[in-house]
Amino acid sequence: MRVVVLSGGVGGARFVQGVVGAVPADDVTVVGNVGDDVEVLGLHVSPDLDSILYALAGLNDEERGWGRAGETWRVLETVAALNGETWFRLGDLDLGVHLVRTQALRAGEPLSRVIARIADELGVGTRLLPATDDRLRTWIGTGAGEFPFQEWFVSRGHRDEVDALRFEGAETAAPAPGVLEALAQADLLLLAPSNPYVSIAPILAVGEIRAAVAARTVPCVAVSPLIAGRAVKGPADRMLARLAGGTSPAHVARCYEGLIDALVVDEADAGDLDGLGDVRPIVARTLMVDGDARRRLAEAALGAVPA
Repeated sequence: MRVVVLSGGVGGARFVQGVVGAVPADDVTVVGNVGDDVEVLGLHVSPDLDSILYALAGLNDEERGWGRAGETWRVLETVAALNGETWFRLGDLDLGVHLVRTQALRAGEPLSRVIARIADELGVGTRLLPATDDRLRTWIGTGAGEFPFQEWFVSRGHRDEVDALRFEGAETAAPAPGVLEALAQADLLLLAPSNPYVSIAPILAVGEIRAAVAARTVPCVAVSPLIAGRAVKGPADRMLARLAGGTSPAHVARCYEGLIDALVVDEADAGDLDGLGDVRPIVARTLMVDGDARRRLAEAALGAVPA
């Protein structure tokens, strides 16, 4: 079964691990969010793509939830000693990836080709594609002003309530090579349990990707990032409450109106399924505490396609 997963954030990376645990790695294509990409200390950083890479390569830091296991911070200590920019945490191991990517991008290579090469070097058998090779950046509108995503999320600790989102470059962004082909050939489309607004929406902001998902002839299943109306981590519940008017499964489903056929919800939300309309609920344990839990959640979503 050929599966395409739209993914962003740490939750998305963990879910992708579960999918690859349930489906052969070379049958899975992951389309990753690039709206979070940022330049730090002159380096191009792709946090969501890297989270997926590290998770699939078995290099991710499970305890911290982001970055690489066994990380050290000597370079950042030197940057701090020189009164340099330290608000975005770049570890020594992580920096190696950013250096290689930045050099290749400056030499004119597209991001999709650079990511494919890094994935191959890290032994990742799953195809990982950025949503687009073009510049696409998420901007967050708040009462304190409009901020690039990482400034709002990391530097300001996502404390500002969100009033609006803007995806700079989306109007002209084209899907990265292979994305539309993967969507057309898939037997199942999955939307990871990522924040619908800042992890999945930037991918769908690429017009041809959204149109391809809307025109699907195979099931598309989203996984809710909320448990009992609350996010496990991050501001997804606050954003849904403010922008969608609530945090029920129906509010999550409306973020994907016209794009999904089923929604995986946690057992804690099984009694709150009103308003889903034509979207079929799939009830499962969605807390991804370990590899087995991730695989079980993936299997629940994969169950939308009969064996």
